[in-house]
Amino acid sequence: MDAFLLGLENLLAPQVLLAILVGSIGGLTIGAIPGIGPAIAIAILLPATVFLDDLVSLVLLLGVYGSSMYGGAIPAILINTPGTPVNALTTYDGYAMTRRGKAAEALSLAYSASFIGGLFSILAALCALFIFGPYLRDLGALFGQRDILMAAILGAVLLIAAHKQSMGIAAMLFGFGFLIAMIGRQSTRKIDRYTFDIEYLFSGFNLIVVIIGIFALSQALNLMLGKDDSPPEARVTGGMLRGFGILFKNKLVTLLSALYGTLMGIIPGVGEFVAQFFSYSTARALSKEPARFGHGSKQGLIASETANNAVPAAAMIPLLALGVPGEALTAMMMVVFFDAGIKPGPDVFENNPDFLFSLFTALLIVNVIVLATLLLSTRFIAKLVYIPNRFLGAFIMILSFVGVYSIRNSLTDCVFAVIFGYIGFILRRLEWPLVPVILGLVLGSIIIERLTAGAGQIKSAADLINRPVSGTLFVVILLVIGFIIFSSIKHRRNSFQL
Repeated sequence: MDAFLLGLENLLAPQVLLAILVGSIGGLTIGAIPGIGPAIAIAILLPATVFLDDLVSLVLLLGVYGSSMYGGAIPAILINTPGTPVNALTTYDGYAMTRRGKAAEALSLAYSASFIGGLFSILAALCALFIFGPYLRDLGALFGQRDILMAAILGAVLLIAAHKQSMGIAAMLFGFGFLIAMIGRQSTRKIDRYTFDIEYLFSGFNLIVVIIGIFALSQALNLMLGKDDSPPEARVTGGMLRGFGILFKNKLVTLLSALYGTLMGIIPGVGEFVAQFFSYSTARALSKEPARFGHGSKQGLIASETANNAVPAAAMIPLLALGVPGEALTAMMMVVFFDAGIKPGPDVFENNPDFLFSLFTALLIVNVIVLATLLLSTRFIAKLVYIPNRFLGAFIMILSFVGVYSIRNSLTDCVFAVIFGYIGFILRRLEWPLVPVILGLVLGSIIIERLTAGAGQIKSAADLINRPVSGTLFVVILLVIGFIIFSSIKHRRNSFQL
């Protein structure tokens, strides 16, 4: 309880409250503009966090992370274009409702479902901290270098497994990110790795530069070289509070979707898409009118928006508990943790419990601010949907270069950002995922660091898994790989029979 009260006290600082407000409104606005999304926004904001207080930086990014999916539902419903990638499923039923003249009802339902999903996940995380907090502090004694190493490997396996239709591509891109992590001079042994005696490579690649290049600059190029069509404007008329009444009539679907989002958010590498798939499929299976799904089903819209907004708070748990990011956005937040001198992992429960409560309470405040803003000003925010793509692309590019240069006042960083921007642009044109590259870089750094630190205790391969935690994680890795192989064989047999 003392940690919770101290966490609340931390949030009451004026600069922290201002960061929550700016992050909430900013994330909502960014989500409502197709083509930007939270990953790009956070990538652009990362350089600025270097000059801000630790908690201010994190709540600012959490505000963007926790609010962007609210805004992403607006273009998904009004113009059939998801504001963020995870709002793609919202277009199925949301846009169909708009075409029937029920745009306001669809938006209201999306806001209400998003709020309940986020609230459920945050309260579950806070309850876990209250109930299990004293025991979680003992995790530090159980986790050694090899245990964190196996946790990072498990995260990599789960990430690849999550890309069911393109696991080979995801594995290749993860390997590319891992290779990037290896470039540079190792600090302890002064060994140059893949530098080819090029001075600019001795310090490796700055994570923020890579993120801005892969996500922001690549999308800027994509927008500037794409079409600049203006979709027809949809009218938004009517009250915004009716969504909660519809949720009350569909309590079971709402609860199950929130539960799916929370559970899938906890598992590294899974995230919103899998949570939506399970919740949407379950809602359709339980529905008395399954044929309406994809054609304006309110239950389908509830399932999609509840599940994806339950993920952000839950996705913070593996990051904080194990130091393993589940997806790109939490990987970006690790940069701020490292800058603050806080190493995510089991020790954080013992050393910074008030900090944890501050983060989750800030997410709760973010959800309240966003809901209130949307209920009062949806008609104005909806205008952002119609900003020309090429203008957005040029704006993102300018902000990206300003952000990259401000990190170290280095033109070399700008050149590296351009290189990674072109790589990201090519990946987007090939419709290959970007997330494995970033997680390959982040998890690769963790794997290299932990393997190097634990090298003195490793005499053979068996020493990697001779501890209870590392052994258990290794068994889980084998089970996941076995499931992947079994599913692949089963799919091929079914395809052959057809």
